[in-house]
Amino acid sequence: MTTTTWIGVVRPPRRAITSRHVGQFAIRWGALLALGIVWEIAARAAGSLYFPPISDIIRRFAERWLSGPPTSLFLTESVSTDIVPSLVRMLGGWSIAVVIGVVLGVAIGRSRVLGDYIEPIVHFARAIPPPALLPIFFILLGFGNEMRVSLIAFAVLWPVLLNTIDGVRSVEPLHLDTARVFEMDRGKVFFGIVLPSASPKIFAGMRVSLSVALIVMVISEMVGQQEGIGSIILGAQRTYRMLDMWSGILLLGILGYVLNAILALVESRVTRWHRGAREGVS
Repeated sequence: MTTTTWIGVVRPPRRAITSRHVGQFAIRWGALLALGIVWEIAARAAGSLYFPPISDIIRRFAERWLSGPPTSLFLTESVSTDIVPSLVRMLGGWSIAVVIGVVLGVAIGRSRVLGDYIEPIVHFARAIPPPALLPIFFILLGFGNEMRVSLIAFAVLWPVLLNTIDGVRSVEPLHLDTARVFEMDRGKVFFGIVLPSASPKIFAGMRVSLSVALIVMVISEMVGQQEGIGSIILGAQRTYRMLDMWSGILLLGILGYVLNAILALVESRVTRWHRGAREGVS
């Protein structure tokens, strides 16, 4: 049963869990399990120091970060020294970039004149690989957290900015004409029409930028202060502690998956009206 909201958007019904969903879940996680089994067999057959079995990697992962007391949810003290600082830096830089990217993207998207002046600079700056700017960030900001957060913010700004510009420019002209006829003020036009219409593309940029933030976080932690997940991976590699290195890589994969799943959940809640509108039109 479908329902219609007060603004006339058809809201899709709640989807029940069906055999199709169960099958998709089984295929997705079954493929991951099969990959782990192949890895285990290949690693034990090879007997290489650099390619340990996945079971040993998981065991080392649990020993390092999940062997604490029940009062701390089984988290060890290493979580506060290894994982938390990295997440704070990554999410801090990502949040700064999202705010700047959305604000600047809306301004450029709404003003053709401003876009003509700024877009060439944007396309030039986004073409520069962030790791190539590490020496400049070292000189300007040193080797501390300011450098790392700034580098992350610079690297992840561009997907959000460009998707926001594209989203704002793709707003249905009929909606803006209707708002003009009803003499809606700029605030209502922005929050009621422009931002909701551009939100699907903004979230697409945010999801891309989240992956970039994780990558640049690791790169920035491999230099300067010996702290964070990137430093752990590099230090383990240099001292031939392969289990520590692979457990750090496994940790990055888990963090990336969890953060992306959380953002996808937020996106599905915020842009639910958009899917309902498309289904209503079709």
